[in-house]
Order: sequence, then structure tokens, then C-alpha cells
Amino acid sequence: MANIPEELKYSKDHEWVLVNGDTATIGITDYAQQSLGDVVYVEMPNEGDNFNAHDAFGSVESVKAVSEIFTPVSGEVVETNDDLNDTPEVVNDDPYGDGWMVRVKMDNEGELDALLSSEEYEEYLKSEE
Repeated sequence: MANIPEELKYSKDHEWVLVNGDTATIGITDYAQQSLGDVVYVEMPNEGDNFNAHDAFGSVESVKAVSEIFTPVSGEVVETNDDLNDTPEVVNDDPYGDGWMVRVKMDNEGELDALLSSEEYEEYLKSEE
């Protein structure tokens, strides 16, 4: 079973969100990186880009496929993890730590209510199998 930290929120698109004030750090889940296989490239937005919840903000390329990444919350990108340009494999090694992708200043914190808890995400994964 995939690692599902309790302190995070999750989307059905397999992204995670860590909330710190009005800023959301976003990455892909352990389940997503396992499904993708070895990540070889991560395409990310630019700082200052604005997205609505559920918009694609980038993509992850693995040896198997290219998958879009969707933002679970609306807002402005305030930081991107530039380290992934040189070491995209960190997404596989540490998806919830050094493998984070973007930080977004949220427009509407109420959107967090639509996300899944760790328990709900675990149940969702079981229903997908």
C-alpha cells in the first residue's frame, strides 16, 4: 500500500496538498509516482502564473508515460521546485518531501474542503483497484 501521510489533503487526481497559512505546497502522491515508474522530467509553471482548481499546471514524464499534474486549489504560483529540473527522480525517492512541485498562494481556502483526508484517499485507492 502507498504511503499516505495523515497531515496532508489529497485529490482524486493523486496530488497532495500541505497547507501553511494561505499557501499550499503541492506534489504528486506516493501512489502516483509508483504508478508512473521512474520519473525522468518534470514540467512546471512559472512563478506568477495563476490557475483555477483542477487546471493542469504541468506534467510528469516517466519511462512509461507523460501525465498531467492538476492543481487541487486556485491561486498564484509563488514558488516552484527548481531542483526537479536537474534531479526529477527525487519525485520517486521523496514525493512528500524534496519531491514537492509548486507552492500556490490560495485564492479560496474553502476549496480545501473538497479534498480527501488520508483515510478517505486510502479508501479511494482501494476502490480504484
